[in-house]
Order: sequence, then structure tokens, then C-alpha cells
Amino acid sequence: MSTAVARRAVSRLAARQVGRGGLIVLAVAAGMSALVAATYESTMGTEADAAALAALAENPAIRTLFGEPVALDAPGGFTVWRTGTVLAVLLSVWGLLATTRTTRGEEESGRWNLLLAGRLTLPAVLRRHLLVLVAVMAAVGAAVTGTLTAVGTPVPGAVRHGAGLALAGMFAVALAALAAQVFPTRAGATGATVAVLGVGLLARMVGDGVDALAWLRWLSPFGLLALTRPYLDDRTLPLVVLAAATVAVGVAAVLLAGRRDVGAGLVADATGRPPRLRLLGSVPGFALRRLLRPLTGWAAGVGAYFLLIGVLATSMTRFLTDNPRFADLAAQAGFAGLGSVRGYVATLFALLAVPVGTFAAVRLAAFAAAEADRRLTPLYALPVTRSRVLGAELTTVLAGSVVLLTVAAAATWAGAATVDADLPPGAALAGTLNVLPVVLLCLGAAVLAVGWAPRAVAGLGALPAAGGFLLQVVGDSVDAPAWVADLSPFAHLAAVPATGPNWPAALTMTGLALVGAGVGAAGLHRRDLRG
Repeated sequence: MSTAVARRAVSRLAARQVGRGGLIVLAVAAGMSALVAATYESTMGTEADAAALAALAENPAIRTLFGEPVALDAPGGFTVWRTGTVLAVLLSVWGLLATTRTTRGEEESGRWNLLLAGRLTLPAVLRRHLLVLVAVMAAVGAAVTGTLTAVGTPVPGAVRHGAGLALAGMFAVALAALAAQVFPTRAGATGATVAVLGVGLLARMVGDGVDALAWLRWLSPFGLLALTRPYLDDRTLPLVVLAAATVAVGVAAVLLAGRRDVGAGLVADATGRPPRLRLLGSVPGFALRRLLRPLTGWAAGVGAYFLLIGVLATSMTRFLTDNPRFADLAAQAGFAGLGSVRGYVATLFALLAVPVGTFAAVRLAAFAAAEADRRLTPLYALPVTRSRVLGAELTTVLAGSVVLLTVAAAATWAGAATVDADLPPGAALAGTLNVLPVVLLCLGAAVLAVGWAPRAVAGLGALPAAGGFLLQVVGDSVDAPAWVADLSPFAHLAAVPATGPNWPAALTMTGLALVGAGVGAAGLHRRDLRG
């Protein structure tokens, strides 16, 4: 086989690995943008309402949470403000997960050994995978641009918004590829990339909320995306900076790939240390040991975000109390109940189901990958059943999810306490635990996928939370029929701690989660180790 043929084969392999997920992300991004823009007139109403919403968004707390408002009196500007950050985060998360899965994950499992035994070098294989992922992001950006143009928004703004989303996704891909050269495991590369992007998102939030720190946005891909100001200033320089950063990080990843051995990372695991045998004496202990390190990273990110939420509580509620008309418009835009501290935190606590549900899905996906890669085979050689191992994994992941909810409650209470906001710790904990049924749905869906579709555990497991949230956002934006909104689990969450829990809905979601977990466990019992 010639080198050219081998390169084309690797490109086809990469396209096959990410094609289905890429099409889903493209459809979500383009469809969500088109729906919000097309229904702008019916959603926003009069120009006075648009001006009022712009005044609402000028509040520092609103800017911190939802970004700087730009051209809200036009369909394109409102669409960017309403969906821009959500889609940028979606593209970034999908891009980084796809990159670490198809590069470091394949290498870690040994499936690249045969591939690299031929004519292609490690940098060449990595470069081919990166080009495919970059092409997917470019297609997503082009689709968003095309749909926004088709519904009548000005072309310059549509082009810059689509290009910004594509570049944000490309930067996440390049950053994940770089981390995959530094760290010897997929989990390490994924965790490092998530941490860097999380810091970038916080930098964007602080830069938008504090005028003196606005320069922080130039250090964040999400901040650079906001600085383009589509449909108003249509700036190009932030996109140039983001493109240059993406190219620099991507080139660094390819260069570093040629400076390490296959299966290794530039940061090598410590050798010659005494064996660490803690938590290896039982199946639950082993599951807990595998959970502790990633749980620490997720807890740090969740805690930092909700500490900021607590600090902003007084600023947000005071502004809306003094301006009830703005509170009404916020409710029409999908942010109801922001006029009181408890209503404000209840609205933000609902969003907590997305990261915690994703955490649960990712951890069970790691379990499925470990089983498929035969890393659990020595454990199965003992008198231990697969159902018992799955049960231990499920229990520890559920416990870790509760820890994340508790961390969010403690951080929000601590932030609110610093500004003398009326939020007792018990009320904060009740608000975070209120989203536990949605997390249970994610666990049930993930276990169902473990049993019947082990290669799709992360996507199917995160669907109730991430998909449900996107459905709610789109439904609110386009004034969808009630039955469409009811398909989202978030539509059935009560505004705790402003009100009491919706126990019938919580019990229904818990029941569905148990059914999904039971069917998934039955599927695991029937299939072989590799799916």
C-alpha cells in the first residue's frame, strides 16, 4: 500500500469514527439558530420589548451569566446572545471528547499499533484525524451561517457568528490533541482540556461582568467569540486571534507527537514508586478509586461556577426587583423567577443537571471502555460477576453525583453569604438535590447503553440532561406547543427552593431511570465483553 493510499484510509477511518456525532451536532447547531432567528418577531414582540431586554442584559450579573448583549433589537443579535455561548460550549465539549477518543483513546487501547506498523508515522496519523475534525467544525459553522442567512439575517453577521462557532470548536480540538501528547491516558488528556476550557469560560464571564477585567476576554476562546459582536460591529480581529491560537496549538500537538513513543506521553507516569494498594481490597473500593481523581476535577469546576452564582445573587435580584417589567421580559426569554434570591438560584440550579448528568454518563462510558479494552478482564477472572462490578460502578457514580450537588449547594451558599443574600444552607441543598431525578435519568440511560450500545454510553447517557436542556431552550425561544416542552425533564422540575418539589414528576423520572437500568443490566448479562 502506498503512503497516499494509507493516508486516505486513515482519513476515512477518522470520518467514520466521528461522522454520526458530527451530523448530530451540525443539526442541533443549525436548527437551534434557525428556529430562534425565525421566531424572533413573535417571541420578542415590539421594539420596546427588545429595548427593555437590552437594558435588562446591561446589568453586570446578567452579562456575567449570559454574555454581553449585542444587537438585541435584531433577530441575528438576539439569536447570538440567546444561543451563542450554549452552542460554543456544545461544540467545544463534543470536539474535545471526539479528539481524545479517536486519538489518545485508540492509542491507549493498542488499536493504533497495527496502524503505525505501516508507512505512516504518529504525527501523520494525528494530522489526518485533526483535519477531519476541523472539517466537521467548518461544516457546522457553514451550516449555522447558511441557516441564519436563509431566515433573513444580514450576511456579515451570520458569517462571523458561524466562523466564530467553528473556530471555538477547532480550538477545543487542537487543545485536546495537544493534551493527548502530554498525558499518557485518555482520561488525563480529557480532564486537562476540560479544565483549560472551563477556566476560559470563567474568564469570559468575569470579563463580561467586570469592566475593569474586560481584557480577560482576549485570553478565552469564548471571550473572543463574544468580542466579534456579530450584527453590530462585525469585528474580524478576534476571529483572527482565535484562528492563530488554534493553528499554533494544533501545530504544537503534531510536532510533539513526533517527540514521544507510541502509547506514552510527554508526562510519564512515575516509576519505581511503592505499590499503592489503597481501596483495592474490594470491588466497591476499586470503583471508588477510579472515581476519586475525576470527581475532584469536576467538583472544582462546579464549585467555582456556583460560588460566582452566589456572589451575584444580590446584584441580580435587586435590579429585577426595582424593574419588574424587566423581570417579566426575562421570564418570556426563558429566565423566570429571577426577581428573588431563591427564585434566582432555583433557575440556575436547574442548569446543574447538565454537568452532573454528563459527569455520570462519562464515568459509565469509561467503565464500558475499560471493559471493551479488556482492562477489567483480570477482575472478571476472579469469582466476581459482571453485574456486581456494574452495580459497584453505578453506586459510586451515583454517590459522586450527590457529592457534586452538595458541592454546588455549599459553594452557592458561601457566595450568597458574602453578599448577605437570604439563602440558608438547607435551602441551597434542597435546590441542588431537586435536580437529582434528571441525573438519575442520565444514569438509567447510561446503564441502558452499557448493556445494549456500549460504544454510545456517553452520548445516550447525557441525552436526558443535555438534550433536555437544549429542547427547553428551543421550546422557550420558538414558543413551541406545550407537549413539545413537556418532553424535556426540565419542564417538570419545580423551582426549589422558591417552591416545594414536584414529587410526582420526581418519582416518575426515578421510575424511568430504574427501568432503564434494569433493561441495561439484562443486556450486559446477555452480551460478550466486547459488545
